[in-house]
Amino acid sequence: MKRVELLFTLLLIPFDFLALLAAGIGAFYLRYHPYFVSVRPVIFDLSIDKYLSTIIPIILVWLLLFAFAGLYSTRRQAISTELTKVALACSASMAVVFAILFFSRVLFESRFIAVAAWLLAIFFVGLGRLVIRALQRSLLKFGIGTHRVVIIGQTRSSLALIDFFRAKRRFGFEVVEQFPAFDDEAAKKIKTLKRRGKIDEIILADPNANQQTRIKLLAFTETEQIHFKYTADLFAAAVGRSIIHTFAGVPVIEVQKTPLDGWGAIYKRIFDLLVSLILIVLTAPIQFAIIIALFIEQPGRVLFSLLPDHKKVTRVGQGGRLFHYFKFRSMVKDAHKMRFDPEFVKKYGNLREGTPLFKLKDDPRVTQVGRFLRKYSLDEIPEFYLVFMGRMSLVGPRPHLPEEVAQYRPEQKKVLTIKPGITGMAQISGRADLDFDEEVRLDIHYIEHWSPWLDLYILLKTPLVVLFRKGAY
Repeated sequence: MKRVELLFTLLLIPFDFLALLAAGIGAFYLRYHPYFVSVRPVIFDLSIDKYLSTIIPIILVWLLLFAFAGLYSTRRQAISTELTKVALACSASMAVVFAILFFSRVLFESRFIAVAAWLLAIFFVGLGRLVIRALQRSLLKFGIGTHRVVIIGQTRSSLALIDFFRAKRRFGFEVVEQFPAFDDEAAKKIKTLKRRGKIDEIILADPNANQQTRIKLLAFTETEQIHFKYTADLFAAAVGRSIIHTFAGVPVIEVQKTPLDGWGAIYKRIFDLLVSLILIVLTAPIQFAIIIALFIEQPGRVLFSLLPDHKKVTRVGQGGRLFHYFKFRSMVKDAHKMRFDPEFVKKYGNLREGTPLFKLKDDPRVTQVGRFLRKYSLDEIPEFYLVFMGRMSLVGPRPHLPEEVAQYRPEQKKVLTIKPGITGMAQISGRADLDFDEEVRLDIHYIEHWSPWLDLYILLKTPLVVLFRKGAY
C-alpha cells in the first residue's frame, strides 16, 4: 500500500472525531433552537461544558466501534459500501446510548439530542468520507498516490483492464508497461523499472497461464518486493467463498456457493414478491398499450409462450429445472425455427458463434413493434409475473434456452445455482456487447457476493442502461 493511502487512512480518525463532535454540538444547540423550544419546552438544566464532558468519552467509544466495523480498513472499498458501514456503525453505536437512556438518566434527559446526534453523526461522518475521497482523487490528477502497474498477458482480460484503467483514472491505476508473457526479457525490463521507481505492482492478466509461470512470477515479485495480483479464471471464480471446519484435528474446507442461502433466500423472495407486485400495477397501462399495438400489427397471440409445434416455451431455471417462460411477442410467426436453418444462420451470421448462445445484430425476424419493445426492453415486462410466481427473480443471471445450457462447460453451470433474473451484473455491464465468458464471470461474481445493497444497485442502474441502450441489439 502506498504511503499516501496510509496517510489518508490515518486522517480518517481525526476527521471522524471532529465529525462526531460537530454532530454532538449541533444536536445540543438544535435542541435549544426557538422553534423546538416552542414545540417542547426545555425542562432540564444542561450546560455545554457538562454536555461536552459527557459526549467526548462517548465519541472515543464510537471510534473504537468504527474500527471494529471496518471503517479504518486499508483495503479499497466502494464508496457505497463505506457509507453503508458508516450508517450501520453510527446506528449500532447510538443503540448503546439509547439503551443507557432507556434504563437510566445519568447522562442527560433529552432523547431529542440523542436522536438528532445520531442522524447528524451519519451525515457528518459520511460527508467527511466524501471529502477525503475527493481530496484523494484530486491528488491522483497530479500522479500522487497512483499505482503504477505492469500487466502480464495478451488476453481479452488484459486489454479490458488497460482500457478501464486509462478511462477511469479516478481508481488510481496507471499502466506503465505490458508484456505478452513473463519471461527473462520481461523480468529484466521490470527490474529496470523497479530501479527507476516506476513500478508498484504487477497484474497477471492471463487466466490460462500455467502453474509454473505463476509460481515463477510470484517468486519474482517477492524477491523484488513488488505487489502481485492476478485475474481469476472461471474455475477460481466458481470455487467462491470457503468455510473452514475442523474435525478430528483435520481442516475441512466447505465451498460456500452463495450467500443467497437461509435468511438471504427468504429476504430475496419477500423482496421479489413485493417489488414485482408494485411493478405489475405501475406498468399496467403500458402493458395494455403494448397488447393493443401488437394485436393491430399482427392479430393473434400477444405473448411469446408457445413454440411452432405448440409446445410451451421453456427456459432453464434454478438447479437446471425447466419452467414455462413467456414475454411479449417481438418476432414474426415461426421465428424460432429460423435459428436452426443453416442457410438463414449463414446469411445473417451468429454474433455468439462458438458459444452456447445465438444472437443476431440486425435480426430480420423482429417486427416493427417488436423492435421498439426490444429497444427499451419493454418485451420483458411479463417477466414481472414470472417473478411474482417464483419462477424468476428481479436480479440474477439471464434465463437461457435448454439447448444453450446443454452446451455449457461444467464450471459455467454455476449460474444455475440461483433463480434467473430480469436483470443482473451482465445486463448493467455491457449487455449484448459482452462475450459469453465475461457474462458468466459477472454472474458468478454476483452469486458469490450477493447482498441486498448489490440488488438495489443493479435495479437502480438498469433503467439508465436501458434508456441509453448500452449494448442492446
